[in-house]
Amino acid sequence: MYTSKITGLGSYVPENIVTNDDLSKLMDTNDAWIQERTGIEERHHIKKGDGNSTSVMGVKASKIALERAGLKPKDIDMIVFATLSPNMYFPGGGVEVQEMMGMRTIPALDVRNQCSGFVYAISVADQFIKTGMYKNILVIGSENHSGGLDFSDRSRSISVIFGDGAGAAVLSRNESGKGGILSTHLHSEGKHKNELSLQGPSTEYWVPEIIEKNPQENIPYYPYMNGQFVFKHAIVRFSEVINEGLKANNLKVEDIDMLIPHQANLRISQFIQKKMKLPDSKVFNNIQKYGNTTAASIPIALTEAWEAGKIKEDDLVVLAAFGSGFTWGSTIIRW
Repeated sequence: MYTSKITGLGSYVPENIVTNDDLSKLMDTNDAWIQERTGIEERHHIKKGDGNSTSVMGVKASKIALERAGLKPKDIDMIVFATLSPNMYFPGGGVEVQEMMGMRTIPALDVRNQCSGFVYAISVADQFIKTGMYKNILVIGSENHSGGLDFSDRSRSISVIFGDGAGAAVLSRNESGKGGILSTHLHSEGKHKNELSLQGPSTEYWVPEIIEKNPQENIPYYPYMNGQFVFKHAIVRFSEVINEGLKANNLKVEDIDMLIPHQANLRISQFIQKKMKLPDSKVFNNIQKYGNTTAASIPIALTEAWEAGKIKEDDLVVLAAFGSGFTWGSTIIRW
């Protein structure tokens, strides 16, 4: 059985920066309130006419990742595309990336696991490489949140959190036999699906029903989040799934060189860091600059940490995520 290794990383965010003060002009909020609760100072949003979309940003991040991996689009055997905000209801973004990059008629698989999307996507790609079916797989996390947020007082506790962007990783067969992805660990708990959700439009609540019931207080085509409920579950599941991954590889918390948590809320990351007694040098956060970019948050952070020299050969790198579904997971990597 083969193992897989990350051979290239790339990220992209739109040029348009939206600060907390900018949002305070659209809704009843302020910089101090947002920073105190989330740690976010600014985020990047697609600006109408800038040419960006979920798939376009995915392509921009992917081109960087491929160049760093020393590969061409023709070398990729499969695309795994994680997003909750595809350009279209269907088809998914993976086939758009395949077309935009002029790739062969390779398979394109879309993953809909929201904040856990990239961890799930990495796990899927890892299995295809382990079995020997494919050699090089492009894994993408990309989100256009700003196109579907409610910038009014009604949704101020949600809309201030999210930003747009994309990250990509090339997973390749590990020819050297050294390092690579050691294991992945995935979970879900569907009984809490409504606590963080966007319930329409859907096949159960399509356009006629939405039109018929408007106006209404709780508009179903904007995101809903039970913030405190999500926070309480996240801090438990993060710790559990990180420890699960370490135990599976006979490792301890002290062995971690870099933890890249999903950038949902700086307070969650800080809580986990404190609970696991990790120093600042071993945890990477960039939510301050980008907000929560859902499936894109881990690959953007992973790329930035690597670019900054914070991840080196033979380091133990842990990725962990929790989000809508509820779904959560971890990836244990020997770099």
